[in-house]
Amino acid sequence: MIVQNIQSFIAGSWTPPDSSARDIRDAVTGEVIARAGRDHVDSGALIDHAVQVGAPALRALTFHDRARMLKALALYLQDRKQVLYDLSFSTGATQKDHLIDVDGGIGTMLVIASKGRREMPDGHVYIDGGVEQLSRGGSFVGQHVCTPLQGVAVHINAFNFPVWGMLEKLAPTLLAGMPAIVKPATTTCYVTEACVRMMLESGILPDGSLQLVTGGLGDFLDHLGPQDVVSFTGSADTAFSLRSAPNLLRNSVRFVAEQDSLNASILGPDAVAGTPEFDLFVTEVHREMTTKAGQKCTAIRRIIAPRAQVDAVIAAVSERLRETVIGDPRDPATGMGALVSDAQRRDVLDKCATLGAEAERVFGDPDEFAVHGANATKGAFLPPMLYHCADPDAASHVHDTEAFGPVATIMGYRDLNHAMALANRGQGSLVASIVTHDPQVARDVVLGAGAYHGRLYFNNRDSMAEATGHGSPLPHMVHGGPGRAGGGEELGGVRGVLHYMQRTAVQGSPDVIAAVTGQWLPGATTTEGPAHPFRRSFDALRIGDTLHTAEREVKLADIEHFADFTGDTFYAHMDDDAARRNPFFPGRVAHGYLLLSFAAGLFVDPDEGPVLANTGLDNLRFQKPVSAGDRIKVQLTVKAKTPRTDTYGEVRWQVILRNQDDDPVADYELLTMNAYEQAR
Repeated sequence: MIVQNIQSFIAGSWTPPDSSARDIRDAVTGEVIARAGRDHVDSGALIDHAVQVGAPALRALTFHDRARMLKALALYLQDRKQVLYDLSFSTGATQKDHLIDVDGGIGTMLVIASKGRREMPDGHVYIDGGVEQLSRGGSFVGQHVCTPLQGVAVHINAFNFPVWGMLEKLAPTLLAGMPAIVKPATTTCYVTEACVRMMLESGILPDGSLQLVTGGLGDFLDHLGPQDVVSFTGSADTAFSLRSAPNLLRNSVRFVAEQDSLNASILGPDAVAGTPEFDLFVTEVHREMTTKAGQKCTAIRRIIAPRAQVDAVIAAVSERLRETVIGDPRDPATGMGALVSDAQRRDVLDKCATLGAEAERVFGDPDEFAVHGANATKGAFLPPMLYHCADPDAASHVHDTEAFGPVATIMGYRDLNHAMALANRGQGSLVASIVTHDPQVARDVVLGAGAYHGRLYFNNRDSMAEATGHGSPLPHMVHGGPGRAGGGEELGGVRGVLHYMQRTAVQGSPDVIAAVTGQWLPGATTTEGPAHPFRRSFDALRIGDTLHTAEREVKLADIEHFADFTGDTFYAHMDDDAARRNPFFPGRVAHGYLLLSFAAGLFVDPDEGPVLANTGLDNLRFQKPVSAGDRIKVQLTVKAKTPRTDTYGEVRWQVILRNQDDDPVADYELLTMNAYEQAR
């Protein structure tokens, strides 16, 4: 067999391993398939190339440019994923496992790209929250903004997801505008290297935006500074060692950790044997014990069930585990492959010995089990093992020892408060799942256990057909957890992007804030041209372009006609005496939606033109009532512009309604889709 030399990509060049490299073995056959690692890593070259070449190139792109880059990269990988599948079999993973790692990583990148286009501006500054009024007259205001950190993001990834583990960190990092240095676990770095090669060969990424270190990092962390970020996934012990490095502490280097987690799954009090929830619970437990041979940071480690249901759960889960075929992951009949290495196998057995002091093994014998299509003595195989802890209150190891393999412990609870107390004894988890059809149980668990968990996953007969599963972090929502789980978070859509950016409070005049953010705000300069703004294409419109309309009188007949036509005969519009008894009104007043209709009549240009559609309005506020005889007028201003497709973009207009005394009576943001001058 040819032994592959796994290279690093440093400062634009591929660097082979040296004589100090570690052997990497096939998890199924035990044969040496690769070597990786070097005695020395040129930290200066890595950092300089990232900061001086990659960072400026990324920051020159807008958020939308970076989002398009991520989408193109994901689609490029999508067309070549079979190569990654073929390599990943040697990690012990099955084809179903590949879908989580490879397809899951690509899907995560696509979601982050989509959120970048939809939720971030086509600019270089991300606006965080609303404008803060810092002075009475409005000439001094504040705005929180986020800009990319100007250092490098160091991604230290675990062995179990060599593709997803990289891409789920890389996508928000690149979208933020930071270059990344990826350090995969050596055991599976050959899969990561293949994926990195694809991304670099695509020509999509700017030079310096992605580098790869296979093997050890040496003293690299000693060279980082306050503009850098370390994002780590792995064991709690390693995380503690890394985050305690004097240089990281001295320079306040951001450290994001996702680490050990004694995740729990709770069978609700209502989910007795024979209910859809009971069957669903067994399915979830079985899946989490066997997927990736239990080598998942989100896998179920503690099964918490009502005492009366413990025997039934043990019997049902054992039956499902008994049906699971263990063997060569290349065989479609295999339900669970090998662990990643013999060292990992030994570590799991050591942890099982610790668990065995407090719990009885009720299923799975590591000394006697069948392996389909492979040699059990050469591969890193183990059977799924289920333990029962009869006294979880007196136990400690079942709440603090994670066997990172196909191992879980079941324990009984007296009532829901007891179940939550047991779940919380994990001292911080990435996820806990609760299978119940009782919404009140869900609410109680959120209040009683939410503080100990990064994610709470509820499932029942109503959601089971579409629910993604206990162990599936989604890019839309945060992935991380408090305490033992690391105290950090990853993913979460734009929230994950902000880990690689600095939030800054910017204070100044409205014109200053508008120039910084690229969005108009009240008090900033406006420009009123000779042509109606609805006659101008997306490209021709400028931030601050404004239309001031003529006035229109609101008559009593208008109010009554609107009430009759719409059926909205609320007393404030129809009964003068009743309206006067209301502290908000001086008497009968116009409907708010009548005012919006009149406003549209004042500012809309009726002819066919670049405005293609009105897609909605945001942040509507009615500020002062309008009575019959009052006159209203409109200020329509271009607040922001966002490209959407190759033919049109979204224009956000600030609409301000004022009365004859120039008092604001209503305001909102109108959204229209406007055609470009020419298709892009």
